[in-house]
Amino acid sequence: MEREFTLTYFAEGDLRELREASNADVELRFSDDGKRRIVTLAAKRELELVGYREDFPLDAGKDALYFTNGYQSWTETAERRLNEKERDVMRLPKRIIRSFALDRYGDAQIYRYSRRKLHGYDAFYAKGANGGWAVNLNAANAWLIFEIDRKKGAVTLISDVEGAKLAEGAEFTLCDCAYGAEWRGLPETYFPKRDIKKVFGYTSWYNYYQNISEDIILRDLEGLDERFDVFQIDDGYAEHVGDWLEVDKQKFPNGLEPIAAKIRERGFTPGIWLAPLVAEEKSKLFEEHADWFRSGDDCGFVKCGCNWSGFYALDLENPDALDYIRKCLKHYADMGFGFFKLDFLYAASLPHYDGLTRAQAAERAYAFLRDCLGDNVILGCGATLFNAAGKFDYMRVGPDVSLDFDDKWFMRHMHRERVSTKVTLQNTVYRSFTDGRLFGNDPDVFLLRDGNIKLSKEQRRALVTLNALFGSVLMTSDNLAEYDENKKALLSQALELFREAKVTGFSRGGRMISVEYELGGEKRTILYSTERGMLV
Repeated sequence: MEREFTLTYFAEGDLRELREASNADVELRFSDDGKRRIVTLAAKRELELVGYREDFPLDAGKDALYFTNGYQSWTETAERRLNEKERDVMRLPKRIIRSFALDRYGDAQIYRYSRRKLHGYDAFYAKGANGGWAVNLNAANAWLIFEIDRKKGAVTLISDVEGAKLAEGAEFTLCDCAYGAEWRGLPETYFPKRDIKKVFGYTSWYNYYQNISEDIILRDLEGLDERFDVFQIDDGYAEHVGDWLEVDKQKFPNGLEPIAAKIRERGFTPGIWLAPLVAEEKSKLFEEHADWFRSGDDCGFVKCGCNWSGFYALDLENPDALDYIRKCLKHYADMGFGFFKLDFLYAASLPHYDGLTRAQAAERAYAFLRDCLGDNVILGCGATLFNAAGKFDYMRVGPDVSLDFDDKWFMRHMHRERVSTKVTLQNTVYRSFTDGRLFGNDPDVFLLRDGNIKLSKEQRRALVTLNALFGSVLMTSDNLAEYDENKKALLSQALELFREAKVTGFSRGGRMISVEYELGGEKRTILYSTERGMLV
């Protein structure tokens, strides 16, 4: 069956559309063997691409479950029914959006939300009477958005090619996707299973946040035992985000190098958190080197969100900015840190870079970070998943864990990348298909402590259990010296799941997820309530 399609582009200063195979500006070539579809554009004159969309032949039925993969690490991801809606941050009052830059964390500037639509990125499936799936093989050039009509169940493929510029005679892949009838995870042909080392570690963030110090870090280091692999110092060691070469002397009077040495003496890999592509407004970097930051179309800087004092994207075409990023990363590598959590990486795709699509900008930035760090371990966070493949060893697959199950009530009305244990646990399950194929999945931390937390004991148990079953990274921010015998036993059980269990399947039924796994030759099943956050 022929698919209807539309190519939108600029030629000779005019916005034009193509709905046939060729015209005076462009020729399209289609290749489709029933397993893989490729659409290639050949330019007959200079072009700037705007968008490409085509129908996807699927009739899964009105009761089908549709998988919608979120835009970046933190974006809500789940299997949805057609009667479920997506939260659109642009429906908030414009004053609030503008004040807190809430439209920068997700894809509000990329995709126009509609109450009649669901949508996801780069991987899609539908479970129903006539199910189907498709996976983007062209993520290095363009993200592939899967748009589902909530009334009809019809699916449209949208290739995010905006920004690509082609010279006369040039070719560009508009769409390249593998597809089939029944989803069994990423196809082995294109995404072979890799041997990913599992990492058990500590990170300071989810107990102290930015309120860390040398005393706190060394105290929690002493609480760890030989089972740990990584000890990571998170945000709070620098006075301002972006000023990575200047440690806060009040918090860390001796700097970080002696701490890194003590971590190594304990037999752990020292880890460090940075957000290398951004800096906050109060930083010395922003004050002294404003020319290193990318300017937006309104002649202001490209703002990436409201964290800290508000933060901005570095210009990744500015040689001085690139040299600074490389210098900062080398600074910590030379200090002995071997595990790098690199955060807020979606900032690579927020600015407009002439001639590049957003996906190409992400590919270039992530490859640069890998080049800077060589063989050091990288845990990516706040990044677009398919662009992270081959660049990062591990990748966050959900938003930050919250200290109460679904964070504050008003946060539930914010963007789809908000802090939420409820959301991150769903992401942990539904994005498990990427683990061991694109990278090792990091589901974020588990927390078993009693103090400084509002998660119930049952919710904490569900958190550590699902993280252990589905993750290649298992981290905590607890001071283990404070664990009682019950918590020690629960951690030992979770580590057994983490090291030995194999998940064989999961399925959604209403507000419950059933997870099947094998442990010690025995098949087991647990039920997880997505609304209560408990194993039942």
